[in-house]
Amino acid sequence: MGYLDEKAAEVRARREAEAPRGARLEALRARARSRNGIPSLRDALRRAEHVALIAEYKRRSPSAGALAVGEDPVEVARLYEREGASGVSVLTDSRDFWGRLSDLEAVSTAVVISTLRKDFIVDEAGLCEARAAGAAAALLIMRMLALSEAKSLLTCARDIGLECLVEVHDEAEVDAALDASATLVGINNRNLQTLVTDLRVTERLAPLVPAGVTLVSESGIRAVDDVKRVRDAGGHAVLVGESLLRLPRAKRARQVAELSGVDR
Repeated sequence: MGYLDEKAAEVRARREAEAPRGARLEALRARARSRNGIPSLRDALRRAEHVALIAEYKRRSPSAGALAVGEDPVEVARLYEREGASGVSVLTDSRDFWGRLSDLEAVSTAVVISTLRKDFIVDEAGLCEARAAGAAAALLIMRMLALSEAKSLLTCARDIGLECLVEVHDEAEVDAALDASATLVGINNRNLQTLVTDLRVTERLAPLVPAGVTLVSESGIRAVDDVKRVRDAGGHAVLVGESLLRLPRAKRARQVAELSGVDR
């Protein structure tokens, strides 16, 4: 069993035990619907003059270990915004990434640019939590979902005004995401079963994504030349985390500015 299979089993068991139901779910849904005035992440990525950057905050990852130790997520997000990022991704998974939903809420309150909830979402409550915390979008990982589940979750998201970045890693998942009517697709260059990263995944899959769908390349992007490879393959945006969070503050600021400045 690979990492994602184990994670899917863990998340589904926990959500089944903890997810709000009945009146609690309806109250959470109402909180989510009440969050107005949140800027669209997809619009920000499409209108950017350069290849758009979604810069990520996370305390650790299974592949990299601890990151940004002791750093305030709000200060990290403000640096990203100041240096030209079009959006901020916030990891909220607690077990493997040491994340918190409160990180997302704090960042969403502190910056003007759109935020993305990055987590292993398998139910409506996860989407409502994201919107209630101020997120413009939430991640859905196609490999964790049946097609019927993806369609249902995208419908729920639209109902509360939330966008979804639908993540894919192979041709079948691209087809499924498009069949589910995804308009924001993320190609993950990292195989979540083996944790091996290869930018050729974006180069192989990008031609399968229609021009009207906003395309984000995720993982393995460390330098301007990597952003150019994504652009040349047809990508509109990149999502970068580990390579930024490993850097000290001054170098991180320069790197965000450089990655945000690649011409379309």
